This record gives sequence, structure tokens and C-alpha cells, in this order.
Amino acid sequence: MARLSGKVAIITGGAGGIGTATGLLFCEEGARVALVDSDAAAMEAAVADIRTQVPEAQVTGVIADVAREESAVEAVGKARSALGPVDVLVNLAGIRAYETLAESKRETWERILAVNFLSYAWFTKAAIADLRAGGRGSVVNVSSTHGVNPRAGTGQYDATKAAIISMTKTLAFEEAEHGVRANAVCPGLTITPFHRKRFAAAGRTEQDIEREGRDGCLLRRWAEPREAAYPILWLASDEASYVTGSVLMVDGGRYVLPPQAR
Repeated sequence: MARLSGKVAIITGGAGGIGTATGLLFCEEGARVALVDSDAAAMEAAVADIRTQVPEAQVTGVIADVAREESAVEAVGKARSALGPVDVLVNLAGIRAYETLAESKRETWERILAVNFLSYAWFTKAAIADLRAGGRGSVVNVSSTHGVNPRAGTGQYDATKAAIISMTKTLAFEEAEHGVRANAVCPGLTITPFHRKRFAAAGRTEQDIEREGRDGCLLRRWAEPREAAYPILWLASDEASYVTGSVLMVDGGRYVLPPQAR
């Protein structure tokens, strides 16, 4: 039997690399899936790709600015109307910023906090009644290895990822009595379209990309988005029915220190 048979899932950031991979995997496993994203073109491509690979997929795309609470309420309402009450919420939406803390701008802080952190709060709040009503609701919040091991130059991003971990554990405490589980996944080096565009803009070669993977973790390579999607699937499913408040590192054994410092 499919691992998410009969369940309805919302995935924010659903038109991105890990988000689309998670949506595809959820559909393969029998879920009815609503992908939420602000990028209409990417959303259209993601939904079309899933329907091509899983012809029987019940998948819909919802365009929304996840940073706004009212958009979260509207998006959850659209997903419910199209697919039914929500059983699984995957908070995955995120943006990056490359500013040192000393040079950080107020508008950058406000936007990254709104998208990377507050969107998780807004969507959880909007979906919580459905998650409680089902008695076996699951929230999977996607953080990052850098929520645990921050680095220089991306302090705003890393701070939001650390906040996600803390919020996830608090949610696990507060919602256990309602049958809702909350867990976090921390992906490491994952080769997504975002990274490929960033590397291309910087003039980096395929060899440069491969070298970063080799130098960055014990498994000496980048992960494919589907490799991050599988742990999300497990936490979302009833197979993880006794798991809550956990933080799962999906990082290939990410090094804490850079190669030159080891």
C-alpha cells in the first residue's frame, strides 16, 4: 500500500528543487498534493512534470506570497477546497541572502524572516485545525544543516534555519496532545536548479561544483533533491508515528570545519 494513501499534503516552496521532488514522491505514494509557491511559471512546470510522471496524480498548484499570513490562510483554504482536509504540512519555502551581519540591510532581514520563518508559523496556524481533526497530523519543517552549523556570510539565512528547529520542537510539545507530530529535516549540499543558476552566474564549472561536493561532506558528493524528499516522506507518513520533536540531518555527514581547517 502507498505510504501516504488517502492523505492530503501541502508543500510550501513546492516549485523549487526539493519541493517539487517531494511533491512527486508524495504523489507516487498516494497523497493528494497542493504545491504552494510564488513563482507561477515554475509552478506550472512542476505540476506538469508530476502529472507526466504520475498520470493518476491528484496535484494542484496554489500561487501565494507565503510571507503574508492572509495568503497562508487563503492558500490552505484553496488546498482544502480542491483536495480535502489537510493531513500533512511540509514547510519548505525559503530564500537566501548573502550579506555579512555588519553589512546586513533592514529590508533583507525583514524579507528573509518573513519567508523563511514566519511563513512556517502562518501555514502551521492556518492548517492546525485540520491537522488536529485528523488525529494523526504531521508537520515537517525543512531547516538546513546550517541551522546547526552556521557559517560566515549567510547569517540571516542561517539564523532563520536555527529558529525553525526551535519552533519545531516547541510545536511538538504543544501539539502532542492533539495527535499532531512535528519534526525538522536539515538538508546539506543538495544540487537544485537554484544552485545551478547561481553557479552559472558566477562562472563556475561542473568540475568546481563537483569539487565542492567532494570537499563538503563525508559522502563526498552533492545530494539529489529526491534524496532529501525521502526523509520528508518518512516523517510525514505513519511509519514515523512515534517520532516527534526530532531533527533529522540529511547532509551526507556535513563537515563542521572547512577542509583547510581539518
